[in-house]
Amino acid sequence: MKDFKIVTGMKEFASFQQFANEEHLGIDDLILTNAYIYEPAIARLDLSCQTLFQEEFGAGEPTDVMVDGILQSLRGRKYRRIIAVGGGTVIDIAKVLAVAQRDDTVDAMYGRMAALQKEHPLILVPTTCGTGSEATNIAILNRTRKGIKVGLVSPAMFAEKAALIPELLASLPYPVFATSSIDAMIHAVESYLSPNACALSEVFSERALQLILRGWKITVNCGGPEGWKGQALEFLRASNFAGIAFGHAGCGAVHALSYPLGGVHHIPHGQANQLMFADVMRKYQEKKPVGKLNRLQELLSAALCSTPERALDELYGLMDKVMKKTPLRMHGVTEEELPVFARNVLNTQQRLLENNYVELLEDDILDIYRRAF
Repeated sequence: MKDFKIVTGMKEFASFQQFANEEHLGIDDLILTNAYIYEPAIARLDLSCQTLFQEEFGAGEPTDVMVDGILQSLRGRKYRRIIAVGGGTVIDIAKVLAVAQRDDTVDAMYGRMAALQKEHPLILVPTTCGTGSEATNIAILNRTRKGIKVGLVSPAMFAEKAALIPELLASLPYPVFATSSIDAMIHAVESYLSPNACALSEVFSERALQLILRGWKITVNCGGPEGWKGQALEFLRASNFAGIAFGHAGCGAVHALSYPLGGVHHIPHGQANQLMFADVMRKYQEKKPVGKLNRLQELLSAALCSTPERALDELYGLMDKVMKKTPLRMHGVTEEELPVFARNVLNTQQRLLENNYVELLEDDILDIYRRAF
């Protein structure tokens, strides 16, 4: 078993002002963020920091083209720390920037992944409650020139610090909350079932699940899209705990099968995970009905006031109330793509598939896609 470590220092703040004061943000700091976050939450503080807005280089999840454009724009700048304030895209890009040399490219960094070194101290401030990326040392990039979505991973990509500031979630649209919290829940489940889990990582998986499921029940029972905001800090904590758990134990088939959906059809990451989650779990039940999955069912049954036998179905039903699952065909996926996706996952996502609860063969993966279609 590998050592369980929490490398990044975590701290909660009531406001961005409090965080900025404690960290003495100034001219030597580069804030990577989005304009829609910066203007209401940071601009009024009149900080002397340098700024860079991610959306000026492309929309959606990180790509090699987007990151190479950012690297090019930074070559004439001098700064010490990188402060990333944003969702998964901003945070993942910041991790790449932290290990990038002055004349680097994305392809060059993938080529020397084992030798990457920290070039800039890194502080991560999440503004969604899903990726948990502030606690991990991986950035997922769509390598458009190679047609694959794959992780850049290095111990040097851990942030020195992460700040949890619920104030920054105040303007988060409900659909982003839904997809990001679903992503966090799946992180917790996959890390819990992973063969790499240990007693300590399980504590973080379990607590993340408890917080998310309790928060979801409050959200769906309040009858409006704003109900989750009273639980913003708890959702931030849950995302962070799930990030710590999967940073140790890894994610598995749900993430592996979702990557072609995001890479080819640009389905948001959390939603792509939701489209695969139930059918992956049902395949697990078919192939290995007796095992650690039963412990997960007991954990879910306690949180959902259900029997262990009904717990997973209750979870799928609650997820549907948070965000309705739809067939893959409604997202532009064609039946002819499914065998291509299955083969691609088997060939390119072994890093994730090694963390599965049970081994999935190509026929199993294709069957999951067909059920979700």
